[in-house]
Amino acid sequence: MNKFTHFYFLGIGGIGMSAIARYYKTQGFEVAGYDRMHTMLTKTLETEGIYVTYEEAVTEIPQEYLDKNKTLVVLTPAIPNEHAQLRFFQEKGYRIMKRAEILGSITRQSKGICISGTHGKTTTSTITAHLFKQSHVDCNAFLGGISNNYKSNLLLSKESNFVVIEADEYDRSFHHLTPYMAVITSADADHLDIYETHQAMKESFAYFASLVQPGGILIIRKGIDIKPELQKGVKLFTYSMDEGGDFHAENIRISPTEIKFDFVTPTDTIADVRLGVPVKINVENSVAAMALAWLGGVTSEELRTGLSSFSGVYRRFNVIYQDDNIVYIDDYAHHPKELSAGIESIREMYPDKKITGIFQPHLYTRTRDFVDEFAESLSALDELILTDIYPARELPIEGINPELVLSKMTLQNRMYCPKKSLLELIEQKDDIEVLVTFGAGDIEALVPQIRDILKAKKKDNNTDEMI
Repeated sequence: MNKFTHFYFLGIGGIGMSAIARYYKTQGFEVAGYDRMHTMLTKTLETEGIYVTYEEAVTEIPQEYLDKNKTLVVLTPAIPNEHAQLRFFQEKGYRIMKRAEILGSITRQSKGICISGTHGKTTTSTITAHLFKQSHVDCNAFLGGISNNYKSNLLLSKESNFVVIEADEYDRSFHHLTPYMAVITSADADHLDIYETHQAMKESFAYFASLVQPGGILIIRKGIDIKPELQKGVKLFTYSMDEGGDFHAENIRISPTEIKFDFVTPTDTIADVRLGVPVKINVENSVAAMALAWLGGVTSEELRTGLSSFSGVYRRFNVIYQDDNIVYIDDYAHHPKELSAGIESIREMYPDKKITGIFQPHLYTRTRDFVDEFAESLSALDELILTDIYPARELPIEGINPELVLSKMTLQNRMYCPKKSLLELIEQKDDIEVLVTFGAGDIEALVPQIRDILKAKKKDNNTDEMI
């Protein structure tokens, strides 16, 4: 890879791809790429001096990237095989590497801290990076979300050899990594379009665990049913929120404004740790992150300070707007278990308020494979507004639609609303108490407009009171 001076990214707007693109840009290389959609992230890349095209025609590739001896092409699995630029690069004999191969190379040159799991990995990775970053140990990080603390998905250090990486199980990408320390937060069924069976997916996680370097560390959430064959000298630890294990929480205290708990390690207990983002589902993520940091040499006081100053991840349970009457939360949840955990946390935070959820399903295959589970988890809301399925890389599947999910739900107060009509519907509603937008698709583009509508409702209510 040392001979390349230009890097061209196919799918540069992806959260993982953009972090690598930013990395090479900061190292002085020329960086450009293609993405299908204009997003806030692609706009940010452009402001940082990275050229982005939104057309796949070969003529859109800048002239300086047409020398195959100087240009490395980085590919995300979401790019289809028939993509015009990809076909061009293949036919001309360019060196093409998957995003995961790049990250794998990085883990072999440093001490990789790799966080995997069907859910929880982005928040756990970001907490881990923050705990290391604010300590004397420091770290680099390639994150799967935008850290609210650093406003970026890329963290760099001139001194530390640790690098935090979100280990993506999709397309078995995490099999390219060579972790020094690794966490498995969950191994629930997902991506069955790739794995076909839950057992095959668990075997994939077991293989990932076997990649931890000799003398390294593996931390598994207690109760996960995988049986890895570890390399020589790898230390195995378990963790949980409050179900025991080598690392866990005790004495959890939840209030509307803060969460405190005691962090239990194999040798001692750090009492009265305060979680900067007071959401119950983040207690377990914090335990995993603190376990990694503790094992990596972060001190007890640094752990305490770091966790209390953690301000969350963009689109991971973000409170977007709050006044005396209305709370608006935006969350990336797109798997039934993530939805259940999120709704449970909201219920604990606002036990006396009506919870209205807007959910954009992500992928036709995921909707098909987990329709019963989606129906069950969403039925825990007080009201559901279900919108169109976000296809991402997929084509529609006959019979798989929002109505299928609605038909299986036990919740009575439920409805379908086309995405194009969501804003109008919210404007008309006068019974919103807690509103949550869920989904990993493009529903995030509506968040600022939804916030403004809710702010206007506050203004209208104040006007009514004055009259």
